[in-house]
Amino acid sequence: MGEGKGSTLVFVLVVALCLISFGFSIAAERRRSIGKNIQDPITNATYCVYSSDVATGYGVGAFLFLLSSESLLMGVTKCMCFGRPLAPGSDRAWSIIYFISSWMTFLVAEACLIAGATKNAYHTKYLSAQTFSCESLRKGIFIAGAVFVVATMILNVYYYIYFTKSVSSPPAHKVNRSSSNIGMAGYA
Repeated sequence: MGEGKGSTLVFVLVVALCLISFGFSIAAERRRSIGKNIQDPITNATYCVYSSDVATGYGVGAFLFLLSSESLLMGVTKCMCFGRPLAPGSDRAWSIIYFISSWMTFLVAEACLIAGATKNAYHTKYLSAQTFSCESLRKGIFIAGAVFVVATMILNVYYYIYFTKSVSSPPAHKVNRSSSNIGMAGYA
């Protein structure tokens, strides 16, 4: 990391992993399982049959890609808590703000993705047989996750920019005390 720019490879990997997670989130929303009431002609019983369980896999994939993106960035920056201290100033303040904001949006995105995948799996795996209502996953849960994935990506990029500026900048007020001449210079 030279001159406060940061590694291009880290930028590319974080953005690519977040965009893959975004794509999986959109795919999960489009492939949500939907139930249909079917009446058995022999027993005259009504039951619900759900479509495929592809959305669960997409939701878990989005979850894992976003987790790997966040893990990569926190590993490179040492979670801002370990390693070299940040230089005081506005860059440090912005990096702290973006750090906290990115973690909040990350947690919301992960919660939306895993909740959607779990609920979708519950409907397709456990409510297939003797149920009379065809409940399905509420529309928009994976879209909400996708929105928060994009917000996390943007905040992570800004966090990394300000973090590298703050780490590479020299300390604001460094006092050189070895050449002090406070009233004792005349005595030898």
